[in-house]
Amino acid sequence: MDQFARQIADSLKSQGVDYGDVRVVTRESESIVVKNGIIEAITHSTDVGFGVRVLKDSAWGFASSNDINNRVADKVIKDALSIARASSMVKGSDIILSTLSSQQGSYRTEVDIDPMKISLDEKIELLLACDKAMRSEKKVKVSEASLRFYKNRVYFASTDGSCLTQDFVFSGGNIKAYTMDKGELQSRSYGDYAQKGYEFIKSLDFTGNAPRIAEEAAMLLVAEQCPQRQTAVILDNHQMVLQVHESCGHPTELDRVIGTEASYAGTSFLTIDKLNNFRYGSDIVNIVADATVPGGMGTFGWDDEGVPGQRAYLIKNGMCVGYLTSRETAGIVDSKSSGAMRADGWNRIPLIRMTNINLEPGSWKFEDMIADTEDGVFMATNKSWSIDDKRLNFQFGCEFARKIEKGKLTKVYKNPTYAGITPQFWKSCDAIADKASWRMGGTPNCGKGEPGQIMFVGHGTTPVRFRNVQIGIAK
Repeated sequence: MDQFARQIADSLKSQGVDYGDVRVVTRESESIVVKNGIIEAITHSTDVGFGVRVLKDSAWGFASSNDINNRVADKVIKDALSIARASSMVKGSDIILSTLSSQQGSYRTEVDIDPMKISLDEKIELLLACDKAMRSEKKVKVSEASLRFYKNRVYFASTDGSCLTQDFVFSGGNIKAYTMDKGELQSRSYGDYAQKGYEFIKSLDFTGNAPRIAEEAAMLLVAEQCPQRQTAVILDNHQMVLQVHESCGHPTELDRVIGTEASYAGTSFLTIDKLNNFRYGSDIVNIVADATVPGGMGTFGWDDEGVPGQRAYLIKNGMCVGYLTSRETAGIVDSKSSGAMRADGWNRIPLIRMTNINLEPGSWKFEDMIADTEDGVFMATNKSWSIDDKRLNFQFGCEFARKIEKGKLTKVYKNPTYAGITPQFWKSCDAIADKASWRMGGTPNCGKGEPGQIMFVGHGTTPVRFRNVQIGIAK
């Protein structure tokens, strides 16, 4: 496959393109779903293909095929060139790529246990055990448990002389219990995803957490409704993953900022004039894009333009200091590419995507943060989200909440929600938990692009406190 990729890159170079690259991608995936003690679905699929991207006369062309042979490669190259020529007839300004030296090397996910070598029987046995443990709670009416695994190999070659091979392994799963009583439905879930092997599934201890999930789902049926008022809110790691993703990751994607994703993904309030002179949050807020952190869903050796994975600040000491960029867009903000161009398969063109967008840990011990809160609400695990197309106004819902009274967690609240305006919300951040509470979380379903692409991204977070937050649903 690497020789096939090199041949295509050489052919592109001989065509006199401004730039060209090829990605050959092989993919294997497995999904197992159990519901109410019954195996609902088992899928195992493999996929292979290649995509060719060319820049000719300052216009892009892209074509792909799942037929790996030299004759088809010639046709795909011809199609990509034809699209580029047609696009150049209606192009806007000239495309100038940021400089990049030739890249050579390989990357591989660190894996202790290959998930594809674990027997199907063992995986099903785990899910059935979780399902049974959840249904031991009488108020649980529906229980679900799932596992998903992915193995991808990417060969990359470009007219810049780069030649790269990357092997990725992703593992994850989820358990969820639904309770019902007197026409009311509540749910509680637990799970995560990471760029690791089956050892990650073992570390999640699904069977150990299943009874807790069921018990908390039952507790919600008799809990008080989350009140409507302004108060301090402490969000757990899981909810902070969603908060960082939607209100920090997406707004810093430069293609959204300049409007090229407006029709589907939306735009961003974080316009270019705000770079280095806009207060995004309080002084303690630091957000980094880090494609190098071990185990992150957005970790890699190189992005899909051959730009090395890197760590760069997006928000530093509360100020906007950077964007997620590509080689094409980096010049708009007088920088080099931040290595954020990724595609979800061989038949998709790379787009600016989040890598691992992480909130750096603070100085608070989690228990001290609770103890320091005289009045507030602790919210856990995302349940719903709504945010406008500029990533400015939002309302998020969580599965589970507890009231904080005089520094102690007390009664349970059901249907907790909170709302805010992104910069005002982050400016109200006054406490971030320390490194002991910092965890990487995985998001396996970030959507963007036309045709749509689903990307794996990661978020390292801790519990965080925000002051004077509007909670509850207005009546």
